[in-house]
Amino acid sequence: MPAARFKDLGDIIAFAVEREEEAARGYGDLMSKAKSESLRLLLADLKSEEENHKRLLENISSTDVAALQAVKVPDLKISDYLVASPFNAEMSLQELIIFAARKEQKAAELYERLLSLAETEEQRTLFDFLVSQERQHKLRLESEYENRVLWEN
Repeated sequence: MPAARFKDLGDIIAFAVEREEEAARGYGDLMSKAKSESLRLLLADLKSEEENHKRLLENISSTDVAALQAVKVPDLKISDYLVASPFNAEMSLQELIIFAARKEQKAAELYERLLSLAETEEQRTLFDFLVSQERQHKLRLESEYENRVLWEN
């Protein structure tokens, strides 16, 4: 969806809220299918994080956009070189973290594409903020991978 298709900043925020709802719903669906407790706990945490981001977005008014600050988020690139398996109830914690990190990377890439098409400074500010939010999700997952998988093996 090109940035020009959004009528105003409210449309962009509504679009982002829908993406967060979809992600939360997706993690909730996966949570109900996961067989191991560690997977369910991680999925519940991811679902909660998406719901928190949804609430944050819902509370941003068009006038608040100018004050948004995108933070520089380091990219560990751990999941960039790992193959993500499709979700299945028997997957390991390692596979789930890779799966989720790749989903967050795709979300960041979507907002990066929209940022490149943005026509106004406000749109650029909002999309840049959304990119940083998704990169923070990915960083959190890759940190989990580093702590739970790399250090334990």
